[in-house]
Amino acid sequence: MPLLLTGCLLTPGKFSSRLTVNADRSFTFSYQGEVIALDPDKAMSGAMSDAIEGAAKNKAEAAKNREAEGRDNAAKNAALAEALGREAGYRSVRYLGGNRFLIDYQLSGTLSHGFVFPFNSDAGAIFPFLSVELRANGTVRVKAPGFAADDSGLGRDAPGMNRPASEVDGVFVIDTDAEIVSQNSEDGATAGTEGRRLLSWKATPLTRDAPTAVLRLK
Repeated sequence: MPLLLTGCLLTPGKFSSRLTVNADRSFTFSYQGEVIALDPDKAMSGAMSDAIEGAAKNKAEAAKNREAEGRDNAAKNAALAEALGREAGYRSVRYLGGNRFLIDYQLSGTLSHGFVFPFNSDAGAIFPFLSVELRANGTVRVKAPGFAADDSGLGRDAPGMNRPASEVDGVFVIDTDAEIVSQNSEDGATAGTEGRRLLSWKATPLTRDAPTAVLRLK
């Protein structure tokens, strides 16, 4: 919770995302689509602010306050877009207005350590959509809590906080030639090209369980 009070909560909108994991530990992750930014501190205080403004007799002053807050919010989102754009993997970041961004992200590398998306210390971006965790037994655990209503909450049901999963609309795919130890895709693994296997999840506001898979690497 302390992080939620100081960071920027990023959530997916309409998107397409793919994680390619090879048994030799090479990987490519891509995300194309919308990202929505929420200010948890402001969101949790929003209900109280609305009540105060509703009771205010000076409607002109309330409107002026909302206008100033809108300008401040636009400036923060412009700074967020700039901060994300400086990070490797972001091929484009465009602010669309209304706390909504259009992102084209792709990053390739080797799984010698864990991988999290998105995370940016300058922007204070928290609550990753995807985490890839290496295990000591030669397996890797992939979990995508951002692509579901999920079980962790992370302050989503706090007073005045809109549920981030409410606008989730996309497909997340894992493409791998590694052994699939476990997974929770409703359709299970399907055949890909050249002996590869595909796991696919449809993310909607009704998706309760985060896409999860455990793969065994070489």
